[in-house]
Amino acid sequence: MVKDKDRQSINVAKLYYKSEYSQNEIAKLLNISRPTVSKLLKYAKEKSYVTIQINDPMDGLDDLSLALKNKYNLKDVIIAISPLNDDYEIKKQIGYVAANYLNDIVKDGDVIGISWGTTMYSVAKQLNIKKLKNVQVVQLKGGLSHTHIDTYASEVNDLFTRAFNAEGRALPLPVIFDSPELKKITEKDSHINGIIKMGEKANIAIFSTGTVEDDALLFRLGYFSKEEKKRIQNHAVGDVCSRFFDKYGNICDEKINSRTVGIALDELRKKDISILVAGGERKLNSLHVALTSKIANTLVTDQFTAKLLLSK
Repeated sequence: MVKDKDRQSINVAKLYYKSEYSQNEIAKLLNISRPTVSKLLKYAKEKSYVTIQINDPMDGLDDLSLALKNKYNLKDVIIAISPLNDDYEIKKQIGYVAANYLNDIVKDGDVIGISWGTTMYSVAKQLNIKKLKNVQVVQLKGGLSHTHIDTYASEVNDLFTRAFNAEGRALPLPVIFDSPELKKITEKDSHINGIIKMGEKANIAIFSTGTVEDDALLFRLGYFSKEEKKRIQNHAVGDVCSRFFDKYGNICDEKINSRTVGIALDELRKKDISILVAGGERKLNSLHVALTSKIANTLVTDQFTAKLLLSK
């Protein structure tokens, strides 16, 4: 049998939680004191007449982040909530989250190695201004194109430099040379060599991963013959910093790799913080291999891709 106090506490709870009256209004309606209303609400909770459930979308993401962190033995996993399972929307959301993450971790004296491409451009556009001292930003690979297709290399470099009040070092070269000999001659230039060495010394690196599908950015930049493209597609699952790797995370074509200007995968594996920003089902295989082969130790992705990675 429900006691008078129980009935009264339930009535008060309904007025407060369902009808959204204030405690003062309830006190006037029921001709009781304001402290009595408060005590009755507390009593209703203690008797489990009232239970409060908070649906925090971040709760599930925390579990997902931890599961990915454990699966790939990563330092950190940051997951963006994308409203659509769509490449464009995912790129925008992970770019925003990656930009905020960088704003939190970059400090005075850091050297930030950056890649280029559409995902990196999304990150760069959403960076916040952070007034720091003695920060340097350096490109990790050449960014000139043989076509009208934009790599966003200069834009990414400029936006990163501006955001962190940094000194920027561009690598004004094509990322793939016609021959290993030409690449070696170019890299002997003291200025170019200095930029490459700075990229190797960077304590933070941020980059994305590419696919080997026909519309991949690297294939649209005019670097490869049809035969070379076919060779890459037959053996590679993707690329990081234009280094194509197989399903084991090993360089898949030494001939092409010997013509590539930029940081080596083994150098990325040595970084204090190596941030891989990528999402979308198309990038699933390259993303999975990049993580299992320890090219990155920090991941920024979206909830859809995170779930696919966890089930892979």
